Amino acid sequence: MNELVIEDLHAQVETEKGVTPILKGVDLVVKSGETHAVMGPNGSGKSTLAYAIAGHPRYVVTKGSVRLNGQDVLEMSVDERARAGLFLAMQYPVEIPGVSVSNFLRSAATAVRGSAPNLRDWIKEVKGAMTELGMDEKVAERSVNEGFSGGEKKRHEILQMSLLKPKIAILDETDSGLDIDALKVVSEGVNRFRTDPQTGVLLITHYTRILRYIKPDHVEVFVGGRIVERGGPELAEELEAQGYERWTKAKVA
Repeated sequence: MNELVIEDLHAQVETEKGVTPILKGVDLVVKSGETHAVMGPNGSGKSTLAYAIAGHPRYVVTKGSVRLNGQDVLEMSVDERARAGLFLAMQYPVEIPGVSVSNFLRSAATAVRGSAPNLRDWIKEVKGAMTELGMDEKVAERSVNEGFSGGEKKRHEILQMSLLKPKIAILDETDSGLDIDALKVVSEGVNRFRTDPQTGVLLITHYTRILRYIKPDHVEVFVGGRIVERGGPELAEELEAQGYERWTKAKVA
């Protein structure tokens, strides 16, 4: 079983204006076979949690621990975290001009797997994954995310996930900017990934619409840099009906 354990995690973000504390003691365990939906209003720190786990240099962990199968994630470089089995699908995927999708994917697979995949098998694998996501094969020759629509960028993120086969996938607002058709396709890609019992998913969102297609096992409400409520899928239904007001009012009080 694979397991991501986050204990008492505190983190701050460094900007030109100074240092701002964001995470204020996060405790969370994501096990293989589980899907966690971390939900909260904008500005609550959900994306900071994702970036702190992934190792973004702007987000500095000041206290607490993150462990994947007992290994100290915070002591790893970004590429070591990927090789250990962590994956982050970003809310705003970056463009990489001059690097084709096909070269990017094969380089990433080589880094994660430890050796270059057999070219013939790899081409077949990539084509199959692209077909499942409704992606034109010509996308493989385009520069990574350059000129991509929002839906194409998110499909590319899920394509990476399906090919790299991480132990724990962190999806940061994957539903952001997607129309209903793209949302369904991306959700189907995530659900195919979830069929592997050795994988776990941490799905970060502030909308419940993606949860109509990706059914979580656990729902955590995230407000003010910490988890303030935990429950099952019924908690998402409460959020759909009532929003976050109950928890945001409690935080102000």
